Amino acid sequence: MLLGMQAPLFVRPPTEEEEQALAAGLRSADAFTLRRSQIVRASARGERVAQIARSLGCGEQTVRNAIHAFDAQGVAALIEGSSRPHAIQAAFDAAGTERLRALLHRSPREFGHPTSLWTLDLAAETAFREGITPTRVSDETVRATLARLGIRWRRAKAWITSPDPAYAQKKRAATA
Repeated sequence: MLLGMQAPLFVRPPTEEEEQALAAGLRSADAFTLRRSQIVRASARGERVAQIARSLGCGEQTVRNAIHAFDAQGVAALIEGSSRPHAIQAAFDAAGTERLRALLHRSPREFGHPTSLWTLDLAAETAFREGITPTRVSDETVRATLARLGIRWRRAKAWITSPDPAYAQKKRAATA
């Protein structure tokens, strides 16, 4: 072998029980199980990663992932796991969440915005500019953070009012 070249990657030899599970996987209606079974059996026959990837029409990394997973987990690697992250990283820590709450109790005009109504997007932008979050988060992240506080976000409503004592009378006359 040439210096710097890695040895070809092959799956470990399957046990008799694993071989039966692989054979059953070839008849599976689940595409993930079928593909994994095909990859593991081809590797057990001595086919190389690139050859398996070409014959199955998938990426070489997919083949490597399947081989490593089977080596580590056995037949459990034939069943697709959740794609959900194991740990969710909150964009707002406890202090940041309270700062967000305090921010929303102030007028957007105090932060240089031309409106007096908060939107989720405006709150996300301001939270970033004020250093509450290290990166610009999405409006959905702000909504989810508020939901964790028990605050249900609703679309802002603009109320037209006036300090004029005759405002109500004038408004009725204008809209009638």
